[in-house]
Amino acid sequence: MVEVVIFDLDGTLAETEEVHRLAFNRAFADSGLDWDWDVPLYRELLKVTGGKERIAHFIERSGGRAEPGFVAELHKAKTAIYTRMVAAGGVPLRPGVREFIAAARAAGLELAIATTTSMPNIEALLGAALGPNWREVFPVVGAGDMVEKKKPAPDVYRLVLDKLGKAPELCVAIEDSRNGVLAARGAGLTVVAVRSPFSADDDLAGASVELLNCEGLTMALLDSVTRLS
Repeated sequence: MVEVVIFDLDGTLAETEEVHRLAFNRAFADSGLDWDWDVPLYRELLKVTGGKERIAHFIERSGGRAEPGFVAELHKAKTAIYTRMVAAGGVPLRPGVREFIAAARAAGLELAIATTTSMPNIEALLGAALGPNWREVFPVVGAGDMVEKKKPAPDVYRLVLDKLGKAPELCVAIEDSRNGVLAARGAGLTVVAVRSPFSADDDLAGASVELLNCEGLTMALLDSVTRLS
């Protein structure tokens, strides 16, 4: 029987990607750059996991050289903008997620997070969505800045499994993207995939269950999780 549900964050717990995109563009403008990541371009760039990695990839594909110091400072500015936007309450949990969390806890399931995003982003989002005691809901968190390789590498899931002290067969991952599914499967986890707008075209092969969204499917999702092993 499954004992733990491990959530991805961006696009899964909350639809954050549009806010990330706007924060990137604001940071670019504030830095005097004429870059503008529209929705189609950002959807393509999301195939590269990690904000710093995404900036570096964009620079290099545009024929430039991604200086690590410049990339780090630009990403730091973007993170500050993003966390302010999220802390203001601009990113609610996806419809159905709050109900699922309550049902999972009532069923005795532990909850954890394995994400590519950084801890400041996690703290801003969950603090705004769940309140200052959000760690009571998600006591174990694995973030992208805690591991050497980000998704689709399985590192962050292995980190979370180690923190939990659980075998992968006792855990289920909930993901929304191809890179997330690959990361969870690489760590030996069963995956429930819940599509989001920015990953609508992703190949989610490898997921044992695929759902179009969370709204109205809370109990179906919980039933799927508790039946998987």
